[in-house]
Amino acid sequence: MPHAAPKLNAFPVFARVEGEAVAIVGNGEEALAKARLIDQSSAVLRIIASDAGEELLAFIAGSGATHIRQPYDASQLHGAVMVFAASGDEALDSRVATDARRLGIPVNAVDRPELCDFFTPALVNRAPVAIAIGTEGAGPVLAQMLRGRIDRMLPPSLGRLAALAASLRAAAERLPKGNRRRRFWSDFFAGTPARAIEAGEYDKARDAALDLLATNAPAAGHIALVGAGPGAEDLLTLRAHRLLLEADVIVHDALVPEAIVAMARRDAERLPVGKRKGCHTKSQAEINALLVELGRQGKRVVRLKSGDPLVFGRAGEEMAALREAGIAYEVVPGVTAAFAAAADFELPLTLRGVTSSMVFTTGHDLKGNSLPDWAKLAISGATVAVYMGRSVAAEVAGRLIEAGLSPDTAVAVVENASLGNRRRFHGTLADLPSLEARVDLDGPVMTIIGDAVAGANFDHSEPLAARKHEGRAVRAIEGVAS
Repeated sequence: MPHAAPKLNAFPVFARVEGEAVAIVGNGEEALAKARLIDQSSAVLRIIASDAGEELLAFIAGSGATHIRQPYDASQLHGAVMVFAASGDEALDSRVATDARRLGIPVNAVDRPELCDFFTPALVNRAPVAIAIGTEGAGPVLAQMLRGRIDRMLPPSLGRLAALAASLRAAAERLPKGNRRRRFWSDFFAGTPARAIEAGEYDKARDAALDLLATNAPAAGHIALVGAGPGAEDLLTLRAHRLLLEADVIVHDALVPEAIVAMARRDAERLPVGKRKGCHTKSQAEINALLVELGRQGKRVVRLKSGDPLVFGRAGEEMAALREAGIAYEVVPGVTAAFAAAADFELPLTLRGVTSSMVFTTGHDLKGNSLPDWAKLAISGATVAVYMGRSVAAEVAGRLIEAGLSPDTAVAVVENASLGNRRRFHGTLADLPSLEARVDLDGPVMTIIGDAVAGANFDHSEPLAARKHEGRAVRAIEGVAS
């Protein structure tokens, strides 16, 4: 026989308080906390505090709450629709609770669940949308933790979107019942109106909603070029996470960890279009065509790219293809690998009095016959972040030294930046060529070069010079043997 589901001892409801009095009894922090909570509503606050503290007085002055500067008396509760006993004094709180019940007014006594007719929830406020989390007084800290997680999931613009939906409800009710009406609301909350509201374009959102009401055509597709960050799931932006939960299709690169792809909604289609050195499952032209086709099918697509989509992510080519095809898109920044590598080393990319400029490049930029323009910046003191440079490390070092950069310039190298299995190495520009011999490095490698690197924390890194010296010893032994 299956176990019966646990039953709630406190049933959650939303009480109407617009224009109604809510009384709070107390002088200190407990009263202030409840006042701030109730001030998120349109209730009329009545604060009964004979000796209010400075913070509570400042709140009363700023909020326009009614302040009764007298010792508590039951008559002060008359006309209230709810009461909070928040004095911190057990005897007074018990008296307030008894008086409120005698007057037929629901009461909450702070931190005294045995005296409570109702419990105040942890509140996620996106008025007119509200999400209340309660634990029947058993775990307020747990409720606050849950509130924080939910708050991060919901866009700040959700309330404005809900308000627009309310203004269109009568028109939507005139649509045929069933699929047509459901499709309108689905397209409204997940399509162009929602994106326009999030961008602060209210008129565009309303026009798009009216178009949805007037047409039977399916919603237009939308592509989000999203930065997945350097690999750690908790470095993904809140907006990126929300889009993953809304997407119909995830088009992802090979360097994006499975743990991040798995954060998408469970039924979303996953399409790998991996790009690793020497192994491309799809050409860039094929990826462009795929995104355009998915957009034309009306799909909500997340194009998930490692790091930031605008830093060596070929986002420019994809945006050009989408613009030409008339497909709507947006770009969501991510934490690029250079920032993650610098954080792993506690390394200041700019340092007052040392360097005030940065260069992002790939090692392959130094393979031509002439030095790129940014090499002059490196020589003059800029911090240089080299992406995908392990296989050309010797050439990078040689060309920069040849151009005039000191062989003693500090270097920091990170494999798998931001991840738990990251590896860190430090040394000088003269040591950098030893990186090419590191066949044990199979993850993405980030190299940072410049005088500011000397300010990094090398407590958890290995010296590049040690591997260079090992290589020399091996070659010497081979020479003797031959």
